[in-house]
Order: sequence, then structure tokens, then C-alpha cells
Amino acid sequence: MTDKELIQKILMNDETSFKTLVEKYQTMVLNTCFSFLQDRADAEDITQEVFIEVFLSLHKFKKNAKLSTWIYRIAVNKSLNYLRDTRKTRIIKRIDMFFSKNKEEKLQIPDNSDTEKEVNEVYEYRLKQLYQAIDSLKRKQKIAFTLNKVQKLSYEQVAEIMGLSISAVEGLIHRAKINVQKEILKNLKKNQKD
Repeated sequence: MTDKELIQKILMNDETSFKTLVEKYQTMVLNTCFSFLQDRADAEDITQEVFIEVFLSLHKFKKNAKLSTWIYRIAVNKSLNYLRDTRKTRIIKRIDMFFSKNKEEKLQIPDNSDTEKEVNEVYEYRLKQLYQAIDSLKRKQKIAFTLNKVQKLSYEQVAEIMGLSISAVEGLIHRAKINVQKEILKNLKKNQKD
């Protein structure tokens, strides 16, 4: 069944067609939300909100656009809105965590000779640094970078989702790469001083 047929049936209140649409795009939406939120439970919650929005707004969908692009836009916007709304709460939690832990405890390195565990810890640490650097990007850079580098979408797809030219997307991704590298280097230097 094509997307156009699905849309027509959903607009006629066919629940089975809506379930088919959700099954078709659920993984894409969940992965998109997770790439922005970095928390599985939050990504699952926002994914549900995305499909509620799709259901409620499907009558506004422009038939000449691609359904997947429209759903991507909703997923990106919902994820960014969630981040914006929870940013203050997260900052307060980080401050509380910083002051509630003993500084010596924070600096202790586990004494473990298990190489695989150490490799995994290093990988997790670097991944966390990468996502913190991505999180520090300006909004458009973050969207373009995440869709291209994390979600593996082409420049053309990112341009369509963001409503920009391909050259504008290339510029955003280029600046995002530079800014991510600068942020990671800044954090590495900061950690070396500590």
C-alpha cells in the first residue's frame, strides 16, 4: 500500500491503516528522536507524541510532499522542543549531582584489569563527549548534523526535511563538524587540566 493510499484510508478513519503507517515509520521516528535525546525512554515517549501529532494533523499534510519528510520534521521538532523544555531541569540536576558528590569520588578511576570493560568505558565516555558536543551546536547545525551524520540521510534528504537548499545544508554540516571538533578539543584540554 502506498503512502497516498494509507493517508486516504486514515482520513476515512481506518484504524488498520494508521497501525500500518506507525509500523512503517516507527523505527525511523524512534531512531531520529533517540539521536537527539540520547535517552531510550524519552525517545519512546516522543515517538508516541509524534504519531499522535501525525494522526491529528494528517488532514493538513500537503499531498505533493513526501510523507516520510513530513514525519521527520515532526520528529525533529518534537525532539528539539522536548530538549528546550527540559534543558533547565537538566542543568539543575547536573548542578545538584556535582555538589552532592565528593570531588575525590568523582576523580577515582576504577581499578579493573578487564580490558573489554575498559574499552567499553572509554567508548561510552567518548560517545558521551561527542553527543555533548553535538548538543552544544546551534539549532540548525544540530539538526543538519544529526540527520546527516547520525541518521545517515543524504544532503538532499536533509535539505528537503529542513526546507533549505543543498548548499545551505552543506554549509551547516561543515560548520557543525568544525564546532563539534572544537568542543571536543576544548573538553579534552579542560579534562587534562583537572
